[in-house]
Amino acid sequence: MDSINRNQPEDTRKDLAGTDALERLRDMVKKAESCFFCTAVSIGDTGATRPMSVQDVDAAGHLWFLSASDSHKNLEIQRDPSVRLFFQGSEHSGFLVVTGRAVISRDKARIEELWEPVIKTWFTGGVDDPRITAIEVVPTGGYYWDNKHGDMVAGAKMLIGAAIGKTLDDSVEGTLAL
Repeated sequence: MDSINRNQPEDTRKDLAGTDALERLRDMVKKAESCFFCTAVSIGDTGATRPMSVQDVDAAGHLWFLSASDSHKNLEIQRDPSVRLFFQGSEHSGFLVVTGRAVISRDKARIEELWEPVIKTWFTGGVDDPRITAIEVVPTGGYYWDNKHGDMVAGAKMLIGAAIGKTLDDSVEGTLAL
């Protein structure tokens, strides 16, 4: 255990699985709405990172995106489906990284479910644009960092801790077994 955690008067670690992990994933994705979507993960190519909006998190915890069939992202997924998603829910809390496997689909019904009018900005042919694909990310793991009682309580605990010279960190972190 590292030194900062030994200074904590309360437990800051909580690994989550099953329903608890799915609830945490849904909550953090809802707050963030978008993420950095990283492909070419296995070769460490940071140039293969771009912001993407999450269109849905389904009942199984799979994340859904819309993408162009001729995009670099789709080509990179075809070569290697390993992806990593980075979320930030607010300025000081709500961080999440998800690793997973991406699957590209042309399922018209699913594309229609994910469609929103603003997406026409990228697909000028609308929901029937021939370039549109759905990307399903099946999580293989995740890790989160957050606070237990909201930003105001976390901030107050930090200020009090600094004033009295004691670590009063309201953070919590752990793995997500999805």
